[in-house]
Amino acid sequence: MCGVTGCVAPIGKVSEETLAFWTRNATAALEHRGPDDSGIWIDGQLGVGLGHRRLSIIDVSTFGHQPMISKDGRFVITYNGEVYNFPELRRDLQSANISFDGRSDTEVLLAGIVHWGLIDTLQRVNGMFALALWDRSQQRLHLARDRFGQKPLYYGWAGNVFAFGSTLEALRQFPNFYGEIDSSSISLLLRHSNIPAPYTIYKNCWKLMPGTTLTLELDSIKTKSLPQPVKYWSAEDTAISSSSNPISASTNEVVDTLDSILRTAVGNCMLSDVPLGAFLSGGIDSSIVVSLMQAQSHNPVQTFSIGFSDSEYDEAQYAKNIAKYLGTNHTELYVTAKDAQNVIPELPKIYDEPFADSSQIPTYLVSQLAREQVTVCLSGDGGDELFGGYNRYAWSRNLQLAIKTLPSPFRSWAARNLLSVRPQTWDKVYSKLLKYGPGGRNLTQFGDKLHKLAEIIDAPTKEEMYWRLVSQWKNPGKVLIDHQEYITRANEWNNWPPVPSFTQQIMLLDTLFYLPDDILVKLDRASMAVGLETRVPLLDHNLFEFSWALPERFKIKKGVGKWIVKKLLHRYIPRRLFERPKMGFGVPIGDWLRSDLREWAEDLLSSERLVRDQYFKPLAVQKIWQEHLSGHQNHQHMLWPLLMFQAWLTQYR
Repeated sequence: MCGVTGCVAPIGKVSEETLAFWTRNATAALEHRGPDDSGIWIDGQLGVGLGHRRLSIIDVSTFGHQPMISKDGRFVITYNGEVYNFPELRRDLQSANISFDGRSDTEVLLAGIVHWGLIDTLQRVNGMFALALWDRSQQRLHLARDRFGQKPLYYGWAGNVFAFGSTLEALRQFPNFYGEIDSSSISLLLRHSNIPAPYTIYKNCWKLMPGTTLTLELDSIKTKSLPQPVKYWSAEDTAISSSSNPISASTNEVVDTLDSILRTAVGNCMLSDVPLGAFLSGGIDSSIVVSLMQAQSHNPVQTFSIGFSDSEYDEAQYAKNIAKYLGTNHTELYVTAKDAQNVIPELPKIYDEPFADSSQIPTYLVSQLAREQVTVCLSGDGGDELFGGYNRYAWSRNLQLAIKTLPSPFRSWAARNLLSVRPQTWDKVYSKLLKYGPGGRNLTQFGDKLHKLAEIIDAPTKEEMYWRLVSQWKNPGKVLIDHQEYITRANEWNNWPPVPSFTQQIMLLDTLFYLPDDILVKLDRASMAVGLETRVPLLDHNLFEFSWALPERFKIKKGVGKWIVKKLLHRYIPRRLFERPKMGFGVPIGDWLRSDLREWAEDLLSSERLVRDQYFKPLAVQKIWQEHLSGHQNHQHMLWPLLMFQAWLTQYR
């Protein structure tokens, strides 16, 4: 795993010395992503600079040094990521009489581009990456990003200079990068707890969309006119195509095929020249990844989990039991509220632009724990979107039916009454029902889930129901002074993907929207902050195609998701170790804001600060804050984006 950066300046406008100075500074800002090596490449005549920081994983020798020049001298690449199938690609290239000096995937990727061309090579690659490729012959810069957006790539203007990088901090090193805050992006942050691609917190600065390339001619730089990115692979098109040709097979045949594809995906991700391990939360996805790792390893797999004293958020004991059964070398750390709170002042620096999924805190802590022993960690992310793991997928059919059959006034009345009772009170009622009732699934954070349900049941359409589901703030304009909001796939209701059911529609929308902009951002930034490479075998594109060819009944059955994955997992561990309600990977932010974090939050949300900054309406913010402090409402999901923006603004003002 690495960090990339660079720029293209108008010909004759910048000296070679200045260009090298800028590129070195931007590269130095990426040291945390690549602590092992550093390099730059400059073409002073054409105004091109490429920079690279390296975290050595495959071929840790100097043969993996970047930026790397192709053997024919035509291409120069700076690349961040891993090509899992590079041994296979290497053999294909060797059969065409192409030789190699080292063993790095970078050299294979570059040789493939020379031999097959950029687009053909990207379509052959199985991996995660963000790259910049300078074509010295055609005088073109190509940017590219992996299929699902596992690796970040920002680009934009620093005055008249085109700049790009793995982080915004790299772009900030260019002297004419203005960094004007985009209030429309703040609106997206409040709604979704993240800023979805292609938008960023700054104007004239973008994220490259997953599965796309961006090609710039030198004339584009002169006129500051950027072309649109071009897709080389589309998750949406793949899902539509695969779901239109569903698999017809028995349950055992489907489990066998899933076992084979997943085993290959996990095995590919285990290739490393440095110590490797896995996160083990005790949930379905991390458990199947670790099970398949251990099945292919001669030695105990290194596994890592963290626990909390609050049982509502703690899965450590489940992870420990699974690790013991599989025989992994397990490390767990029980963290205190103070340990977690100590991370919070570092979040603006770790995440580089405002980001407000509070599970960013435990994700950083478990990455920090793993980095003490390994350099690479496998993660179970992606399984929820592929196999129907989120509660909203199981609810979606009944909620859609409710919209069709129950009168709107009745649904509005039910919503008001559910919201009139505090989440803590609902928790107490639920615990008594469990104690004296006939039994059933023990749902965690029942009161919060019931309030979430109340917020969506009076939606007039299924599209707006999903829109509300993915919104922390239903109307950011209530609190923003300057309020406009960009169109995203979540609210582009006339362009929803034509897959067979509403449940599958929202699963695919989450893959296009929530997965790359929240889940994968959280994982990448947290792990890279400690120099840890994380790999996500469940996002193997072959597995994605297979999952979308599965009829929905293999994913969600009797209101429970991941049905077929659980069938497979049962081959490796007993059901008693994993059959339980889904838990999120979160922390009790709401309680902390009323106690240990209160002083920190009140400083960031003070009327004086809000008046000075001119982004939020002080009275509206104070109303939400006081309601939360009173305990009558749990506004943690609304307050956290506000606080993360204010903390980021303090860091980067």
